[in-house]
Amino acid sequence: MSRRNNQPNEESFLKDVSKHEMTVKLDNGVYRHLRFGQPNSSNMWFDIVTWPGFLAYTGDMGSFVFTRSSDMFEFFRTDSKKGGLGINLNYWSEKLEAVDRDGRSGSYKDFSPERMRVHVEEHVAQWIEECELSEDAAAELKEAVEEEVYRYLDDSEHEARTAVRDFSVEIDGHKYEFYNTWEWNCDEYTFRFVWCCYAIAWAIKQYDSRESTEAAA
Repeated sequence: MSRRNNQPNEESFLKDVSKHEMTVKLDNGVYRHLRFGQPNSSNMWFDIVTWPGFLAYTGDMGSFVFTRSSDMFEFFRTDSKKGGLGINLNYWSEKLEAVDRDGRSGSYKDFSPERMRVHVEEHVAQWIEECELSEDAAAELKEAVEEEVYRYLDDSEHEARTAVRDFSVEIDGHKYEFYNTWEWNCDEYTFRFVWCCYAIAWAIKQYDSRESTEAAA
């Protein structure tokens, strides 16, 4: 699995938690409190707490609360049974009840310059094809987009959307403008949320492994 927009992947996550150990604070049916972290270090520690109908994750990567079924471990096991840590960002995010208090930086989605760039590139490619632009005209159009749009994508969502909205250039008698840009979905799951989802799937595997070991003893 490759990284997308600097998101963590399973390989990078497993490196992050390679020295983590599990401490069971509470284990009473669906009432659980598990802590994971490196011994004598608070780096990338996190807690998983469950009670009927809810699972809360809190730690270095923020805080997220999910709700779906009575035993949330059963809910999150669904994808991990397929192999690896098998997370389902779209489905799991629909079950969010609460997110980090730090606003968008701690939320589960944030503006992605890369996703906006994809929208822009698709429109430019469509213009070039439909208007049958010459190589020189296509190069002129791309240069205008680079100068008036791309240079602002990393500034902020407001600056990026303003640049796209205000873009207008005339080449070979054709006027090029972006329309209905407010409909463009340019959000992407945040690094923290993706890491959190891997953490939940991995934590449940550690818990299940402990349960199996104890049952076999």
